Amino acid sequence: MADTLREILLDPARRPAVVKDLHQLVDAEVSDKSGVSGMAVKGGYAVLKRINAGFVPETIDNMLDSFVEQAEPFYADFQATGGGSLGDYFEGRRSEVADAILGVSDARAAASQRDSVKKVYSKLRPQAQKHVEEALPRLASVIESHARTAA
Repeated sequence: MADTLREILLDPARRPAVVKDLHQLVDAEVSDKSGVSGMAVKGGYAVLKRINAGFVPETIDNMLDSFVEQAEPFYADFQATGGGSLGDYFEGRRSEVADAILGVSDARAAASQRDSVKKVYSKLRPQAQKHVEEALPRLASVIESHARTAA
């Protein structure tokens, strides 16, 4: 039985399905955005997909190991508490979980040699926190789905 996120999400036999499900999660989250900022997110995402349709799944796959590393302590704590749903657990720790996951892109932005990248990222980071927090219920659902198949 798989007890860790690493075993659940990074298993080579399951990884392509995990990437596909996470790509669908991103598509759904973008689709659900509304208002002026939602229009901007949707527009930017549409342009990105037109330029390189494989960019999002490739990026998910490239960053998945780091995301799992950041989320693993939360999953271990959830397992240790022994009850409830992962979605409820994440909801109770929204800011912490989102901040940890965003730590991956924080590190990438900090390592960039381009000051323009760092500047743009620092301006977008607060909105990214909000968007990741909003995506946590879907992320928990993806993890739980793969945990069931890994059992």
